[in-house]
Amino acid sequence: MLDMTLSLIGRENNLFQKDIKTHEEYLSGTVEASSFLVIGGAGSIGQAVVKELFKRSPKKLHVVDISENNLTELVRDVRSSLGYIKGDFRTFCLDLGSIEYDAFMKADGSYDYVFNLSALKHVRSEKDPYTLMRMIDVNILNTDKSVLQAAESGAEKYFCVSTDKATNPVNMMGASKRIMELFLMRRSKDIRISTARFANVAFSDGSLLHGFNQRLLKAQPIVAPNDIKRYFITPEESGQLCLLSCLLGENRDVFFPKLSDDLDLISFSSIAEKYLKLRGYKPYICSSEEEARSLVHELAGKKEWPCLFTRSDTTGEKDFEEFFSDEDSVNLDRFNGVGIIKNDALFDPEKLEKFEAEISRYKNLRKWDKSDLLSLFVKLVPEFSHQETGKYLDGKM
Repeated sequence: MLDMTLSLIGRENNLFQKDIKTHEEYLSGTVEASSFLVIGGAGSIGQAVVKELFKRSPKKLHVVDISENNLTELVRDVRSSLGYIKGDFRTFCLDLGSIEYDAFMKADGSYDYVFNLSALKHVRSEKDPYTLMRMIDVNILNTDKSVLQAAESGAEKYFCVSTDKATNPVNMMGASKRIMELFLMRRSKDIRISTARFANVAFSDGSLLHGFNQRLLKAQPIVAPNDIKRYFITPEESGQLCLLSCLLGENRDVFFPKLSDDLDLISFSSIAEKYLKLRGYKPYICSSEEEARSLVHELAGKKEWPCLFTRSDTTGEKDFEEFFSDEDSVNLDRFNGVGIIKNDALFDPEKLEKFEAEISRYKNLRKWDKSDLLSLFVKLVPEFSHQETGKYLDGKM
């Protein structure tokens, strides 16, 4: 699957292989001597992180996630591919925002390193004010809660995943992650923190590329934008980037994939065509959803597959991707495949407190709308340029 994924995103080599090899002795020694908590460990990035840690035999590796099914599959995957370790490996089906999680941390909160991979990552989650409020809880408030708990329990380091969409954000998801980074700056005075801004993780759960697999399994047409290009990394590379940032990053460092000849922008429609060819099908370009739906069974017998490639017109889509802004202080020399944004502890405590107070007020009222939350976002992230089209991905195939 790894070779196929690399081929589909137009690459031959692992972006971080040289950096992992260079630092392997330190990485392995640190993992073997340490205990880890991975929050959101059953998602695509979380599973990749768990595997990177597990194969280096940590003293303790506890994994928390809200998905019982994904945790089950994670254990089956790890046991079937990597086997067993002497250390304490356990999974817990818990919600980071719950009382049960707080009790869990109180009973056994002794970890050297805490990875937080939990997130609401879809742009489509801003379509209604209620899911949007949950995004604020998961991406911002629960993160702040967990980093404070890590500091209070004596953890050495806290890592949290961010996104490339936090740079000059145009959607609420990206802006929520930028606000999360500001909250992390506040806590960086209490505990060492590092993070990573990602490219898209190819075939991660819920992604458009993962949807290609689902469409073939369910005999449904493939739909993709033909005007949107993105950078992609593999699931394995996502785990490696998190590991490098957590164990080698300095306080307030933000790691990101360094742009190179191996990391090029590629369109979703191009990947769809490559994917179908690897599956033995020739793409058949349709002009409407109705045509695409009606032709699936007829074309499949001819080893063709209906595709609908259109221009993107939904809210929150960014024309291009960027990992840092012109104002950021960037180090491109320390690693072969990784760049680092170097941050000072710059934040406005009054604005962060006011944000928390306003969110709490809306929750107590049990009433808010998207414009209320958008206004709060802009106060914390003035560069946030929200692009509202009135159209969302849930309104398409």
